[in-house]
Amino acid sequence: MNPYDSRYSDASSFRGRRSDFVGPIPPPSFVGRGGAVSYGVPGPNGFRSAPVAPVPPFVPPSGGFNVGRGGGRAGYGHVSDRMGRSGGGRGRGGGGGGGGRAGAHGFRGSGRGGGRHGGGSSRDDLNNIALPKQDFKNLVPFEKNFYVECPAVRAMSEQEVLHYRASREITVQGNDVPKPVRMFHEANFPDYCLEVIANLGFAEPTPIQAQGWPMALKGRDLIGIAETGSGKTLSYLLPALVHVNAQPRLAHGDGPIVLVLAPTRELAVQIQEEALKFGSRANKRSTCIYGGAPKGPQIRELKRGVEIVIATPGRLIDMLEAQHTNLKRVTYLVLDEADRMLDMGFEPQIRKIVAQIRPDRQTLLWSATWPREVETLARQFLRNPYKVIAIVFPLFYSSVCYCLSLLDIYICILLIFSKKKIFCALNRHN
Repeated sequence: MNPYDSRYSDASSFRGRRSDFVGPIPPPSFVGRGGAVSYGVPGPNGFRSAPVAPVPPFVPPSGGFNVGRGGGRAGYGHVSDRMGRSGGGRGRGGGGGGGGRAGAHGFRGSGRGGGRHGGGSSRDDLNNIALPKQDFKNLVPFEKNFYVECPAVRAMSEQEVLHYRASREITVQGNDVPKPVRMFHEANFPDYCLEVIANLGFAEPTPIQAQGWPMALKGRDLIGIAETGSGKTLSYLLPALVHVNAQPRLAHGDGPIVLVLAPTRELAVQIQEEALKFGSRANKRSTCIYGGAPKGPQIRELKRGVEIVIATPGRLIDMLEAQHTNLKRVTYLVLDEADRMLDMGFEPQIRKIVAQIRPDRQTLLWSATWPREVETLARQFLRNPYKVIAIVFPLFYSSVCYCLSLLDIYICILLIFSKKKIFCALNRHN
């Protein structure tokens, strides 16, 4: 007991400060819990509750709920049981999410729109995003030619080179085309790359790897035409690791050094898996940025700093707009399955992304077909490129036929019928 505070000894001091007691304070009683006490009736301890009106049943409004942005359309989100503000993510590209502060119930929730192409922003939103214009003056030079020709490759005669390319259906174009490598060690990759390749059980390079590795290691721009499953992923990933190892280390706030653009999240994840197999041995970090997944972990990876970023165009533009990363350090750019990205309508997004990258970069464009749209894109983004075609000819011919326009097909049909008419007329004349 505190001797200097009289309230502890004065029994009426506490009663005088309370107005909800009726009568004197009864002695304490020990009544078991669980007994039902009606409203307004004194309980066993003398307390009386104020009368409470019955609560009417809840009736939802006829017009539905308005949950913030999105015009009242339900988002594909979740509602948590936290009291406080009503959270709500923006619902771009689909149903709007619940936004704004808490209403009468005060629950905190969140919603997120579905969106097209992996749950990111809608196509119109991406087209309306204006990224800041970059200043490419006073650029710091960087090294990008790392190819050292193996003595065994240097000893190959011109006839041997032609025979090797013909036997593997390799077609090349460009000036000063390097000779192909026939074995993995002839590419002069680091030892850790050769160890991983040996563990994977590869016997020899695929055709696109045999000719694409020397081209990419020389630091020149490259156009590669190869079908899926030809080994094209390693054709640009292993030279990318060599390129990263030769660049200065990332500082705080720097973006990636290597950027790989892919059309779908499935392809981006596959590329990331291959990058982890080799990059973990070299202590080079990589991350995968794609829509349809939470942004939080992806933002943390970008903030931490990664040398290699594999991304889909839509989600990468969202990250650039929010300034979670930048492309000022990118010196090695890969456009994988460029024909598919154009078919999906990503050309405006690709142009916005490439405009953020320094013009003296090394660019590698990979495609399974060679339509006019891809050729136009290559002429604008690549400078004095090599071109290598390593594809099975029936598939290549089918791809060429697929890229023919309706006018070309119509002309071919007219020529066939015209030749048939001339042949019939000659037979009748004879």
